[in-house]
Amino acid sequence: MGEGRRPTIKTVAARAGVGRTTVSRVINGSTLVSDEAKEAVLAAIAELNYVPNSVARGLVTQRTNSIALVIPESESRLGSEPYFSAVIRGVSTALAATRTQLQLVLVRDREERDQLTDSVAERRVDGVLLVSVHDHDPLPEILESMGLPTVLAGRRSPKESLSYAGSDNLGGATEAVRHLISRGRTATATITGPLDMDVGRARLQGWRDAIREAGSAADERLVATADFTEEGGKLAMRSLLERNPNLDSVFAASDVMAAGAMLELRRQGRRIPDDVAVVGFDDSYIARYTHPALTSVRQPVEGIGSAIARLLLDEIADPGVPRRHITLPTQLVVRRSSS
Repeated sequence: MGEGRRPTIKTVAARAGVGRTTVSRVINGSTLVSDEAKEAVLAAIAELNYVPNSVARGLVTQRTNSIALVIPESESRLGSEPYFSAVIRGVSTALAATRTQLQLVLVRDREERDQLTDSVAERRVDGVLLVSVHDHDPLPEILESMGLPTVLAGRRSPKESLSYAGSDNLGGATEAVRHLISRGRTATATITGPLDMDVGRARLQGWRDAIREAGSAADERLVATADFTEEGGKLAMRSLLERNPNLDSVFAASDVMAAGAMLELRRQGRRIPDDVAVVGFDDSYIARYTHPALTSVRQPVEGIGSAIARLLLDEIADPGVPRRHITLPTQLVVRRSSS
């Protein structure tokens, strides 16, 4: 190493023959490290004279007054999905009366995940808000093992261990499909979100529950999985029409996907709502500008942002506070697309 270059976590990890996450865990006193790995890391730290930034600045027992809002999605998804901007507004509102700074972090690959864990290890932030977490994402466990306060926007499963705030996805989806059935629709399809996310599974379950509640069997041929994008909604609608040309309604698990579905319906000459009624989820600004205007399940996304920020601030102030799970109510907003 050249003179004047300060060793980093990456340098320590390479010298110790372990991953950067293991180094981070040792620095933060985690018990989730073997004795052998711990000894190797401590030896490398001593040999390299490594000092974390937070220690160098005397911040080990103090706060940075900064939190990270982490979104493991691409820039294109961030820019096209109104959900994210609404969450950011809600978080910003909750932080407005505090001195806490907000860092927006996109984590799109392993390198960016490592950069985030380095920041956490050196205590450059006091806590993390995680949005749009998929089942396979290791970040929640990594952050939890490092002892950093972490709160989720939406849960990973009904057994979620971390604090979270989210919408009543199951209830909102059930209400949406009940509405379509009450309008005399007899073949209601659904376009789901990713099924490696609790939000996707819960909204699909709401469709199933409403169908069965009406005395019918849930026909899985009326289910198409997409990715919360307009293109995904368009392709899913095309697939549904190929398999079920007589379907008369569709519940899409987001407004963005509903807008894509409506484009495909019009391309195929289907009238909305005469031939096919459409309902979305979110009640974002998109719902008011589709043609016809989109019936949608309103979820309080800014409220979710504010709630997760408050939960995180509480956990930063008192690390021993019990973890909390908050479910906010939804409301069906009926417009021309389903009338």
